[in-house]
Amino acid sequence: MAVSLFQKFQEFVKTLAKSPTFARDPRKLQYEADINRLFLCTSYNRLGKNAEETDIEEIIDMASKASFSDQEKLVQENVHSQIKSFCMSMDQILIDTEKRNEPLESPQKSNAASRRSGLSFAIGRNSSPTNHPDVHETRPLRRAEVSQKVKDLMGYTLEIKPSQIPHKEAGQGLFLNGEADVGTVVAFYPGVIYSPAYYRFIPGYPRVDAKNPYLITRYDGTVINAQPWGFGDETREVWDALTVPKVSPSVQGDEKGSDRFWRLLSKPLEEKRVDYGGDVIERRNPFAFAHYANHPAKGVAPNVLICPYDFPLTEKDMRVYIPNVVFGNLADTNMKRFGNFWFKYGSSKNMGSDVPLLRTLVLVATRALCNEEVLLNYRLSNLKHRPEWYTPVDEEEDKRRWS
Repeated sequence: MAVSLFQKFQEFVKTLAKSPTFARDPRKLQYEADINRLFLCTSYNRLGKNAEETDIEEIIDMASKASFSDQEKLVQENVHSQIKSFCMSMDQILIDTEKRNEPLESPQKSNAASRRSGLSFAIGRNSSPTNHPDVHETRPLRRAEVSQKVKDLMGYTLEIKPSQIPHKEAGQGLFLNGEADVGTVVAFYPGVIYSPAYYRFIPGYPRVDAKNPYLITRYDGTVINAQPWGFGDETREVWDALTVPKVSPSVQGDEKGSDRFWRLLSKPLEEKRVDYGGDVIERRNPFAFAHYANHPAKGVAPNVLICPYDFPLTEKDMRVYIPNVVFGNLADTNMKRFGNFWFKYGSSKNMGSDVPLLRTLVLVATRALCNEEVLLNYRLSNLKHRPEWYTPVDEEEDKRRWS
């Protein structure tokens, strides 16, 4: 049945891609096609394994008639529902209900790693945390034990081991251990979130990707740096940022004009404290490994799709399981693109909502998965030199993504 859904979807997307309505903005077209596909997959997943053929037809009919904003909203709801179930499973594994509201220890004792991790690595600060929230007691389980218990409850977990892709740069790969149906959220993309207002503070700016393969960009311009997360940790701890580093000197060459613009935009941030108090994050999260997913080898189709997920910070009980922290002020996350530049607009609220959002990414399965490597289409830009190992999955998608 999932195969039938996939085939019908492929036909639908090909028709959509030829529509003259979107010819002027191919990048937007690709984003809308991705959301359309995510709507189909996550809606099918929400129906459950007892879905009938008529249910699939109804989903496809909705995908062809519902507005893009409605589909985008439904994707968020579908993904949030799954993540909420995951958080409840993690609570079941880690939380002793009798001690849920009792703080175990002060932040100073929680673990030494919290004094040199997360954003402190990202911005190169050695300051000790202050005014941190308490880290509440959890069961003393190792990360591997948590992972196995998640598999027992949910039917799958993730593993990091040598990739099966036949090229020397493949390195470590992400593997799904167990079974997951089409439309399942299989992984979080962890790390530090940078809105366009804070691009200049990404380590290595302006050539941020020169030595960091763990950067990813959402359609709205939000960048996530997973390098500080690495493999996670064995504890629940506080991730924080105390100060913003000074703006680096002007760069040379083609980016000189852009540098002047960003110096102007960033001026109010110099020598000022970041409005960020720190969040308690569960570092044993067994799904926080999307940054280890590899691009498929030639002739092999990807089996997951990137999905933007806006986590509502009002969901305080779930927050600990979202493996991301924001660099800078949350109020600066709303930016709008004009040509090559980004400008802040409106407030930090989303689409008229009063709910503050954490702009993250997750990986969603595009077919049923069973004990296999997780493969993601990287869609590298065709305007730059691509690595020798990279074979486009769909050259037209790459062109639209980077148009």
